[in-house]
Amino acid sequence: MIEDTKLQNKLVSKTYNVRLKDSIATFTKHLFYVMFDDEPATELQHLENLFLDMCRKLSIDDAFNIWETFKFNLPSTRRRLDLDAIAIEQHDPAAKSLEEVYLAYPGFYAIAIYRLSHELHKLNVPTIPRMMSEYAHGITGTDIHPGAEIGDSFFIDHATGIVIGETSIIKNNVKIYQGVTLGGVQVKKSLSATKRHPTIEDNVIIYANATILGGDVVIGADTIIGANVCVTVSIPQGSILTYQKEFNIRSRKND
Repeated sequence: MIEDTKLQNKLVSKTYNVRLKDSIATFTKHLFYVMFDDEPATELQHLENLFLDMCRKLSIDDAFNIWETFKFNLPSTRRRLDLDAIAIEQHDPAAKSLEEVYLAYPGFYAIAIYRLSHELHKLNVPTIPRMMSEYAHGITGTDIHPGAEIGDSFFIDHATGIVIGETSIIKNNVKIYQGVTLGGVQVKKSLSATKRHPTIEDNVIIYANATILGGDVVIGADTIIGANVCVTVSIPQGSILTYQKEFNIRSRKND
């Protein structure tokens, strides 16, 4: 109890750069814009200044070289985002054009911010990638940890309520619908260095509100996971997993 009181007093006396939330919102929003801008040079300079200032406030070393590497990788990130947009346009019957996907689809926006934050995560930038993902979470309702590994042509439909944990691995041509969770079986701090979240192989479809839990769980390629299914074991390639529930429907005339 005494130790808890000492810790609480220490925390109360410490200040945090919580106004960086505003900076992150601006940085993330305009970084998305610049990915699709015809003349991004002026905007990139503004983003560089903002990034360097955030790094200074967070005591992140070598910020300029990090930014230069990140900026160099932006064209390849754009190419991957184009593949994601094409996958959405090709597989969502409600999508009328690619332009609509870029401008109006929260799933695409969530993927875009994930891919950008993931590039910073790979450069071992602390805090900023998580803040970016939380900004996108608030906008789209989709929570993708920047540490997750996601392959090409990723399709998120409707976006709301999707959770993809830090050590998730999602391979190519995967489709995920609203309410899906890729999570861990246990939530223990001691497991922070282990793979806690599932692996999803190529061409898997995961329908609404399905839950897949566990770092050892592998969903084999070309598998369909039906709506509302909870999976805690590996599923072989080419499977169809569905949840069966009986309904008793009777006429109100009999009441």
